[in-house]
Parts: sequence; structure tokens; C-alpha cells
Amino acid sequence: MSLLDLLQQTHTIAVVGLSPHPWRPSHEIAAYMQQQGYRIIPVNPEVDEVLGEPAYPDLASIPVPVDLVNVFRRSEHCVPIAQQAVAIGGRGLWMQLGW
Repeated sequence: MSLLDLLQQTHTIAVVGLSPHPWRPSHEIAAYMQQQGYRIIPVNPEVDEVLGEPAYPDLASIPVPVDLVNVFRRSEHCVPIAQQAVAIGGRGLWMQLGW
């Protein structure tokens, strides 16, 4: 499956590390994806809500199927997140490294 195919078939994106602060890249990118029609699910244990959506402490806590997991965390945190993405049946993992 190509990246284009994945994005065209994606409806729900879990954003791990989504910040409530509009000046942060995770917030800006998630807001743009939301404006394009994707359902955004914030994954951040430190907040209750971001972009009008309830936040969850981890991927396993999300009560609906997730198509794509977008990660805004430092690289040392990515292996467990990737394992969680596989465990919940995510079809794709997009990592924004360098934070």
C-alpha cells in the first residue's frame, strides 16, 4: 500500500504527543488534518481535550478503531508506541522525529 492509498483510506488518526498549545508543530499539523476532514484523537496523558476532542492517556485506551498513528515524541519513546500501534490494529505509523 502506498502512502497516498493509506491517506485516502484513513478516517481516524491518533496523534500521540498532541499538544494543546497552538504554536507547537503537533497542534498545527493535527489541526490541519482535522480541517481536511480526518478525525483526530489526541493521545496525551496530561490533558483532557485538544482540538475539541477528548484525549486519551495511551493508544490502548482509545475506544474506536484507529487507521493511522501519528507520533510527536522523542525517538527513545517510539518503540513502545509502535508496539501499541500494532496491538490496536493501526494500519500505519507516521513518526515526526527530532523533538
